[in-house]
Amino acid sequence: MSDKFCSNSQMRGTHVVVTGASSGIGRATAIEMAMQGARHLLIHYCSNEVGAAETAEEVERFGATVTICQADLSLQEDRQNLVEAAFGQLSEVNAWVNNAGVDVLTGEIANQGFDSKLQRLLSVDLVGTISLSRLVVARWLEEQAVDAIPAMTFIGWDQADQGMEGDAGQMFGPVKAAVMAYAKNLAQSVAPCVRVNAVAPGWIKTAWGTEVTGYWSDRAIAQSLMGRWGTAQDVARAICYLSSPANHFITGQVLEVNGGWNRRFDQPKS
Repeated sequence: MSDKFCSNSQMRGTHVVVTGASSGIGRATAIEMAMQGARHLLIHYCSNEVGAAETAEEVERFGATVTICQADLSLQEDRQNLVEAAFGQLSEVNAWVNNAGVDVLTGEIANQGFDSKLQRLLSVDLVGTISLSRLVVARWLEEQAVDAIPAMTFIGWDQADQGMEGDAGQMFGPVKAAVMAYAKNLAQSVAPCVRVNAVAPGWIKTAWGTEVTGYWSDRAIAQSLMGRWGTAQDVARAICYLSSPANHFITGQVLEVNGGWNRRFDQPKS
């Protein structure tokens, strides 16, 4: 591996699973893991096979071995198959990133009603993620040594416990708040054998963010102390930090990745 790809090696030699890695934050996370020295990555996708292959190609550029696995996380059989593939193909799993989630803001599902979107979010982002996590943790507790502490990271939302107006807030808020609550409760249940944390992204320019202009773009920039949209890479770096074996004293935490929430009131110019 070239030195230019090894400036940061906090994931060196690890075996990592990233769910929902065919695009967006999942893809950025898989690539960042490889850049930081991960040896073998399992790239999970649900329907975007082309995207998963593109992620795999990028990951392989940094010298990592890649396994690609399809699974619909709303289905128990698929969740079980994903866990079997991960522990079978990777032999050991050092970090598991629960990134997979339903995009209800773009594509065909964006035209569906509130109830349909909410049900889909609940089935994948919440129930599917919790069920999958329990399967993974059970395998860790059965098969891996306590001194090699594995890490699991969840994806929440920085506004889930603060509240945001509109249908999006009413869908994502309860679901992501529940995900973050589950992560904290799971951390209490499995320490010190497994570390569990979550990241809570703010305004991140993924698929929806690239399409919006005007009000929403201005709002995203204004509500960050850093004065810009966040990127998928910003979130990926935070996930890698929490997943790194070097950070084995960090568990039960929710790390907001939002450039600092802007609570300042700008005085009018005199």
